[in-house]
Amino acid sequence: MRRLSWFNATSLSLGFAFLYLPMIILIIYSFNASKLVTVWAGFSTKWYGELFRNEAFLDAAWVTIRVAIMSSTFATILGTMAAYVLVRAGRFYGRTLFSGMIYAPLVMPEVITGLSLLLLFIGIGLDRGVVTIVLAHTTFSMCYVSVVVSSRLVTFDRSLEEAAQDLGCTPMESFRLVTLPIIAPAVLSGWLLAFTLSLDDLVIASFASGPSSTTLPIKIYSAVRLGVSPEINALSTIMIGIVTIGVVTASIMTKRAAVKQMRDEQAAERAGE
Repeated sequence: MRRLSWFNATSLSLGFAFLYLPMIILIIYSFNASKLVTVWAGFSTKWYGELFRNEAFLDAAWVTIRVAIMSSTFATILGTMAAYVLVRAGRFYGRTLFSGMIYAPLVMPEVITGLSLLLLFIGIGLDRGVVTIVLAHTTFSMCYVSVVVSSRLVTFDRSLEEAAQDLGCTPMESFRLVTLPIIAPAVLSGWLLAFTLSLDDLVIASFASGPSSTTLPIKIYSAVRLGVSPEINALSTIMIGIVTIGVVTASIMTKRAAVKQMRDEQAAERAGE
C-alpha cells in the first residue's frame, strides 16, 4: 500500500480546508449568542428558536421541500426512461438529436434556461408558482438522472433479463422484477442528486417563481443582501445536516445493495456448479 507524499497530503488538506472550513465556521457561529455573526459571545441555541418562529422562512422552506420532492420524482422517472432508451434502443432515427436534447441542460447556462422557461410560461399563459418551478427543476435535473442511470445500465448483465423472459416474464415484468431492483441504487442516487440540485437552485427558480412561491434560496439571497443574520447561519446549518444525512443514507444503501448483489452472484455461481 503506497503512502501519500508530503506534497499530495498538503494538497489534499488544503483542498478539504478550502471546501469545508467555511461550512464548519458557519455551523459554529450558528450557535453564537451574539447578533453579530463575526463576534463570538458564547454558546446559545436561541437563533434556532427564532428561526422556527420566522413564518417567512418556514413558508419558503415548505415551498422548497415540496418543489424538491415533486421535481426530483418526475426527473427520476423521465431520466430513467431516457437512459433506458439511450442504452437499450440501439441506433434509431433522431438518436443524436434526442441525446443532445437530454444532455443540453448540463452545459447550458442557467440564465439562458431560466429565461427560456420564463418566456415559455408567459407564451402559454401559465401563471408562475409552484407548478412552474417544478416544471423548471424537472427540466434541468432529469439530465443528471439520465447520466447516472445510463452509466449503470451500460454495465448491466442483460443475460439476467433474458433468463427471466425464458422463465415466462414479459419484458415489462422482467424490467420490474429484475432490472429495476438491480439499478435501484443508481436510480436512488439520481433522485438524491436531483433533490439536492432543486434545494440549491437560485437562478432558474428566480425566473420561474411567482410572488406566492418564494423558495428558500431566493429568500436567503434576499435576506443576505440586507446583512447576514444568525438565523441564516442556523438555517444553513439545518440544510447542511439534511444533505449530509441524505448522502450518508444513500451511501449506506448503495453499499448494502452492492454487497447483496455480490452475494447473489456468488450463490448463483455455486448453484451453477
